[in-house]
Amino acid sequence: MTPNSRIQLAHGNGGRLMRELIETVFVRHLANPCLDTDLDGATVPLRAGHIVLSTDAFTVQPLEFPGGDIGKLAVNGTVNDLAVAGATPQYLTLNAIIEEGFAIEQLDRIVLGIARAARAAQVAVVAGDTKVVRRGEASGLYLATTGVGLRPDGLRLGMAHVKEGDRILVSGPVGDHGTAVLLAREEFGLAGELKSDCANVIGLAQALLPIRGLRFMRDPTRGGLATVCHELCRGTGLGIVLGESAIPVFPEVRAVCDMLGYDPLYLACEGRVVAVVAAHAAAAALTAWRSLPEGRESAIVGAVSGERRCVMLRTALGGERYLEELEDDPLPRIC
Repeated sequence: MTPNSRIQLAHGNGGRLMRELIETVFVRHLANPCLDTDLDGATVPLRAGHIVLSTDAFTVQPLEFPGGDIGKLAVNGTVNDLAVAGATPQYLTLNAIIEEGFAIEQLDRIVLGIARAARAAQVAVVAGDTKVVRRGEASGLYLATTGVGLRPDGLRLGMAHVKEGDRILVSGPVGDHGTAVLLAREEFGLAGELKSDCANVIGLAQALLPIRGLRFMRDPTRGGLATVCHELCRGTGLGIVLGESAIPVFPEVRAVCDMLGYDPLYLACEGRVVAVVAAHAAAAALTAWRSLPEGRESAIVGAVSGERRCVMLRTALGGERYLEELEDDPLPRIC
């Protein structure tokens, strides 16, 4: 198999070409003691605690973008869901749906991205599957992952614990991933140096776990910060008040949004955490995040309110405006 060869339908037929593809691309990058290609299941050791499972699928276009690719996104998207649930990610499964004609050289780069992201998150890819579909049926490549993590006994996180007066924190600037993917598509004649924030948030999540008063964590992917706030409203029956001047947004993101009519509060992040903590714990949570390189630009951006069951933004000019719940998808195929 040469680096310039392309995927054929025969790569999915269970025969020699499929075996060679698995061995020379997937196993070469993802090999670990638990990955046994002779079995249809993985046997993995687990320590004491509650098992947390998460599953996701990824269809981003373009497949490679500044700051990452679909492989890095698949790993981080799954381990981040586990991390904000209070779990330490342990294992992943990986399913690849590959389109006939897809360049194996590009597939090799993407699987290398998976391997690097898995090492950074200290997780092992222990099982997987490949399928090949006909030309025009898969936009090149789709990935689906399932993650397994362990959460300590006694940890209680969730919207049921959120109370009026709690503070809302975000671990860094919002809208980076959505804007970076938008620029990578080159649909509007725009270019820039902005990179996706695609990264695992394990360190950020675990930094808050010892803090008494931690109520809830979520990674603001599709729909961004505003959508997480609407989920909180629905789940708690309370309102959210955000301060526009407190929300970190990179100037490049703000500029692109101003030109094209997007709102960065609705654009996806892939390496940030939104946390709700008790008012008395907010300063400690902010200090814990700002002590980490990935949390240096974290901020307290709002509070939970009992007055109005809506998401309200206090503008930099001193006014107020409602942040409506997202209806249309402003930027499809971003994850």
